[in-house]
Amino acid sequence: MSEEFKIYTKGGDKGETSLLGGTRVAKSHDRVEAYGNLDELNSFIGLIRDQDIDPHYRRILITIQEHLFIAEALIARDPDVTTKDLPQLNEEIVTLLEQEIDSMNEPLPPLRNFILPGGHTTVSHCHVARTVCRRVERSLIRLNMTSPVEEIIIRFLNRLSDYLFVLARKTGHDLGAKETHWRPL
Repeated sequence: MSEEFKIYTKGGDKGETSLLGGTRVAKSHDRVEAYGNLDELNSFIGLIRDQDIDPHYRRILITIQEHLFIAEALIARDPDVTTKDLPQLNEEIVTLLEQEIDSMNEPLPPLRNFILPGGHTTVSHCHVARTVCRRVERSLIRLNMTSPVEEIIIRFLNRLSDYLFVLARKTGHDLGAKETHWRPL
């Protein structure tokens, strides 16, 4: 009979957690901050997925979430400790995002001004996810200054923020939402 997986371990009650590989670090460690931000982004993408969107975009978002989990695992491991083989990110996810961006962008009017986030709840969720994605990217770059982060992870996040921006515009277009252009005062 297998033992039930417990959600709580009490191991973090004093402000520390374990990286993959067993190394204990403060919960405020840059590595923990980065994978926590990735987890938050993944949750916001789940929120977009739960909206009334085209099933194709829902499938792409699931693929993105699966790749975000891989990125989380890669960031959560201690780079100085050998751990079991983890799945890897590769250039295919970046290429997929670029293809999706180009496809969604085709029917959209050219962008000549900044746009204000909003117009529809789904559009707003996309913009929130985009800004969280940019925060994740910044935290990964900050982590990379002290501990190497695989370039593919940073490229993936950079392209993902672009994807989320265009997804916001495309879903707004599909839903008939008005796009509000920013005009300097």
